[in-house]
Amino acid sequence: MRSPRLALALSVALLGGALAVPSLAAAAPTTTDGCLQSVPEPGSTEPVPICFTIHRPAGASAKAPVPMVLHSHGWAGSRTKDASSFTPWLEQGFGVLSFDQRGFGESGGLAHVENPDLEGQDVTRVVDLVAGLDWVAKQGRRDPVLGAIGGSYGGGYQFAGAFTELRDTGRTRFDALAPEITWWDLKESLAPDDVPRSAWLSVLTAAGARDVPPEVLAGYAAGLATGTWPGTTPGIELDAFFAKNGPKWHVSQGRRLDIPVLFGQGLTDNLFNLNQGLKNFERALTPKARSRSAFVGYNGGHALPNALPAGYGVAGDPCSKALGGGSFADLARRFMAQNLKGAASALKGLGKHHLATADGVCLTLDSVTADTAVALGTVPTSTAVGGPVTHELAVGPITVAGQPTVDALVTALGVDARAFFALSVGTSPADAKVVQNNTMPLSEPLPLVGAKRSFELPAVAVQVPAGQKLFLTVSPVSDMFLAHGSRTPGALLLEQTVVNLPVVQGR
Repeated sequence: MRSPRLALALSVALLGGALAVPSLAAAAPTTTDGCLQSVPEPGSTEPVPICFTIHRPAGASAKAPVPMVLHSHGWAGSRTKDASSFTPWLEQGFGVLSFDQRGFGESGGLAHVENPDLEGQDVTRVVDLVAGLDWVAKQGRRDPVLGAIGGSYGGGYQFAGAFTELRDTGRTRFDALAPEITWWDLKESLAPDDVPRSAWLSVLTAAGARDVPPEVLAGYAAGLATGTWPGTTPGIELDAFFAKNGPKWHVSQGRRLDIPVLFGQGLTDNLFNLNQGLKNFERALTPKARSRSAFVGYNGGHALPNALPAGYGVAGDPCSKALGGGSFADLARRFMAQNLKGAASALKGLGKHHLATADGVCLTLDSVTADTAVALGTVPTSTAVGGPVTHELAVGPITVAGQPTVDALVTALGVDARAFFALSVGTSPADAKVVQNNTMPLSEPLPLVGAKRSFELPAVAVQVPAGQKLFLTVSPVSDMFLAHGSRTPGALLLEQTVVNLPVVQGR
């Protein structure tokens, strides 16, 4: 049985006007601001206000109800109060509710980074509120016809809300989601293999320093200062803080979403990289839901430039256009019209991955799993000084799209030995550049000899033309992990190295 928490939905504190139903004869969209009361902060009994703006399309009424789409902002942002920002949605007969997430905008509390017991409950109460609006279409008691949009942190709330309802009631009231550039596992994103992604931690800390619990701020600062992820440091323990804050934890508990999801992920994103999005598509949905969903990889996202090792990245979204939308936003509206209104649609490519290359080609794939093994033998690298070293993998023309991996026997000389790995393209090692500006670390905290290791490279979509080659680039440093190379001088030696590539045939 669902727990609608009707009392909370009705105890709405208003900002800037009553939450009264406007005249049924309204000829233009109407906007209403308000706040609802949600669960207290840990250690407190005081309810936390979550503030919102409701945009009601013209003509929506109890006799002519419409679907609702939730929206929220990125990290350290705030809700969208201006109805003109949602004009295409309102003109197509969708209501939109945009809300300030906990710790941001006019909402209270602190940001716990999409914890199901806090932000997840906040989203549940927002859904309860929507369920009480008589002009919103219903498909059952307290069950609104409901979708969600937003990117980055605004994608995170969608998973937090849907999975929290699934955990608490056995199902979710969301009917479709369209998250962009968000994560599968926060720890894996912020500190892959326990190496802090310092370039982005600096940006995120500066933007949200006043909005997070003190232990998180202390953890970020410690990670930036020491280059070591304070996952189990007493008083900080970031591993525990982030453990439940993403789809990975819910899936580990046996939960998967059984609703259609349109995923958007940036191939040039070096915070929540393509690896994160692919895992969401492959693991967070039931097979039935995946067959009604689509994955769109475009050139964009959280993209900081990468000079060492030298990389390249471009902007562009050929796949959204190819699938029936001009932009991803256009595609999302068509996706919601199909799933919330039952509208006839010419959307293509459901159940598949669609990845953009840097030269503007959209590759449509059934699988992104590596299927071609390239033996490299011995791959040595300094972990203290020296520049990137490249190792030839293939001669163009060749197309690689999906998730590459490396298998090797690893010897580490020194404590906290680290190196950074990526695929690169060029005519020779001298001009090879990292594909889509992404690297991933391999970190060995203690000396070892010949230990078996398997690790991910950044997922890619790249067409290597004739006259150029595909390389594995290995570097002792990476801009995305600035100042967080090895903690002591030494070396990493990979033996019996095999790079597993997802090679696209017949493209």
